[in-house]
Amino acid sequence: MTGPHPAKFELENARVYIHVKDKASGANVTHIDIEHPALDEIIEPNENSFVGGKDGGVFIGLKEEMIERAETYVDAQD
Repeated sequence: MTGPHPAKFELENARVYIHVKDKASGANVTHIDIEHPALDEIIEPNENSFVGGKDGGVFIGLKEEMIERAETYVDAQD
């Protein structure tokens, strides 16, 4: 599903970058960065997940412990 929905929680001011391979910045491969403080609470540094394509964008699949942290984060925002 693309676009707003009551079951979707928008991360305002999230920044998305295409980070091109560049020795000066330390990028060894071209990749996409999605940056927002909430993501640190859901996917901890050095944890891995998976990404899939969808119409209009991508989704990040979460592991069980990440799902718990995501739901806790959203509940705390209400």
